[in-house]
Amino acid sequence: MFRSFYCLILIMVIISCGCHENGAYKNGVLQWSQLPQVPDPVGFAGTFAGTSHDYLIVAGGANFPAGTRPWSGGVKQWNDKIFALYKDDSTWKEIGALPRPMGYGISLDWNDGILLIGGADQAQHYTTVYFLKYDGASLHIDTLAPLPQPLANSCGAIVNKTLYMAGGLSSPSSKETEKIFLSLALDQPPEKQAWSRLQPWPGESRMLCVAGVINDEFYLISGTSLEATATDSIPKRKYLTDAYAFNASGGWRKIKDLPYPVVAAPTPAYTTIENNLLIFGGDDGSLADQNAILKDKHPGFRTEVLDYDPAKNEWNIAGHIFTDKQPDAGQNPGRSTWAPVTTPLVVWDNSIILPQGEARPGVRTNRVLKAIFK
Repeated sequence: MFRSFYCLILIMVIISCGCHENGAYKNGVLQWSQLPQVPDPVGFAGTFAGTSHDYLIVAGGANFPAGTRPWSGGVKQWNDKIFALYKDDSTWKEIGALPRPMGYGISLDWNDGILLIGGADQAQHYTTVYFLKYDGASLHIDTLAPLPQPLANSCGAIVNKTLYMAGGLSSPSSKETEKIFLSLALDQPPEKQAWSRLQPWPGESRMLCVAGVINDEFYLISGTSLEATATDSIPKRKYLTDAYAFNASGGWRKIKDLPYPVVAAPTPAYTTIENNLLIFGGDDGSLADQNAILKDKHPGFRTEVLDYDPAKNEWNIAGHIFTDKQPDAGQNPGRSTWAPVTTPLVVWDNSIILPQGEARPGVRTNRVLKAIFK
């Protein structure tokens, strides 16, 4: 009897540790697993991603070629490939190409397709807005109303058929982030659509923010501004913890600050059935000044899943992103599983998808994480 009781306790401890079970990983309120890896040996950060006709789509982005790092002479390469994964398939397939190699724009699901807004390459930032659809047989990319100015590293979300986007950078050489807030009425015919400039939030300019939606309100969360003196050749990042909610009839209001910055966390944030927001990981800036020293010893970004409860106006930790660091994670990061940043959050087949992204500074991942609620 004692032995049976001991075995029962041991089983309960194993389950509570969030161990691998039937191909899934349990952690907090979420159960994690991995989809097939994107067919690139390195993977991409800054990709566009979304869903169309039951397909998960990833497109564009940038990386450093296999075996190279920015501190050892690696040169960032930009990608135009579009990959699709059907919900019952075990492999991705390449279905076409973007109009140009680009990344670091906004991607949002809309009307069974994906909006691709702004973005950049090594030379410039763009005003272009595309609408991508794929039905398993044909790929269509249409052009919509351009942005009023070039923007990359912005965030955005759709509220009641209106697309809102905030912040970003206007060019690769910009020393200041943008304090810009735009809207686009998606229920208008494409030929009548035009972007509107709205009153921006009351806080600092920023980029690499997280957007979110609760009920009929747009949320702007964290991000980083840039600071540069007259003698600085490269501006420094100022990591932000403030957050705001926007209501079309009432304007902006400040909500409670985050416990730490979540710069470049997957965006938009996930809205739960209880109308809370979940934010996955992010860069808190604590190691930003040490990136050049740590190099391949950088441990990666935060793994916590932050939960914002609007009724209580408070933040709590709801769980952690699944990670699996192998002994050779420094030199061979592709064998490990990381909490990614600079990647969209996609809802597909009732699951939360974190496709590819940046595993640590200068390093990408081709892994695709999937989370479902227990």
